[in-house]
Order: sequence, then structure tokens, then C-alpha cells
Amino acid sequence: MPEVLKVGLTGGIAAGKSVVGEMFAALGAHVIQADEIAHQLMQPGEAVYQEVVSQFGSGILDPDGSVNRARLAELAFGAPGKPSRVKELNQIVHPAVIRRQEVWMAEVGRRDPHAIALVEAALILEAGMAPSLDRLVVVTCRPEQRIERWAHRLNVDQETARREVTRRTAAQLPDEEKIKAANYVIDNSGPLDETGQQVKTIYAALEKEARG
Repeated sequence: MPEVLKVGLTGGIAAGKSVVGEMFAALGAHVIQADEIAHQLMQPGEAVYQEVVSQFGSGILDPDGSVNRARLAELAFGAPGKPSRVKELNQIVHPAVIRRQEVWMAEVGRRDPHAIALVEAALILEAGMAPSLDRLVVVTCRPEQRIERWAHRLNVDQETARREVTRRTAAQLPDEEKIKAANYVIDNSGPLDETGQQVKTIYAALEKEARG
């Protein structure tokens, strides 16, 4: 009996994973974002929410009781001179996110056994999720582009963006390691239409495999 093709989409900070994920979705892939799952799991009433608040304190909460993600990130990644607690946060969040992803992929497979179920996540390798996937796609770009994109996305100056990108990158495997583990690599350094062409080529290969 055919099974859904499970594909991971990953890459370093501000490499363009979400844009690439949208391109895959436009071609017909089923796409889910690990970040969106984590956001759902951190809603009041969820077990992950309770544990995160227990470990990081009520100071991460907004007046309405929701998690202020910027404040949590500041605590997790470590302000200058303070230790990082990313590992602690990931140990709470990752297992729950992975379980939710697996349920989602199984649901996609029940609806269409020949489907491509693509999980977009920054920390697929770091979270130990790769062995449960059939294929891994890694998105890369030039280091300076990451800083420019982060500055543009958050509307901050270049130096602020550089500090934040450097801080968050330290919690991830370097691109060289990700590329070694990849089945496919997308260079997102050039114009978007060039990225789109790479996506189309990879999607065609994945679709052929999914269709058996």
C-alpha cells in the first residue's frame, strides 16, 4: 500500500524557507509550518503552554495571558551576558510539535496516499526528526542576505539584525552540516524566479517518487 511521501524543508534563519514552502504548496504539496504548530501549542490551556510558563515564568505573558513570543525568545536565546536556554525550551516544545506533525502527515496520507506532505521547520536535524522523513530539502542563501532580510522583516537596523541573526544561528547547525544531510539543496541567493525554477525541478522529482 503506497504511503504519503514525508518531506522536510529546513534551512538557517532568514534563508527563505517560508517563501520556498509557499512555492511547493502552489505546486500541489501539502505544507505545514512547525512554527505555526508551536504557536498553537503555546495557547493558554495547552500542556506545552503550562510547562513553558512554569519553566520561564509569568514574565513572558501578556496581560491577556498569552505568551509574548519576543519576550520568550529573549529569555531563551539569552540576552547579552546571559546564558542561552534554547535547549530547555526545545526540550519542552519539540516532542509535542513532532507528535502533531506526525498526526498531520498521517491524515494527509489517509486522504491521498500519493501526496507530498512537507514540514517546514528550522530545526529538523537539531530536533532529531530527520530519520522519520523520506526526503530533506535545505534552503540556503548568502550570510549577508540573512541579515538584510531579517532587518527588513522586523524593520530594524543592520547591526541589530546582525546581532539577532548571529545569536539565533548559534542555536542551529551550520549550513554545511545541513547540506550534508540534504537530498536536495535550494540556493535562494538569487532572484525569486531562479528559486522557483529550483523548486519546480525538485517538486517534479518528489511527485514522481510519491506517485511510485
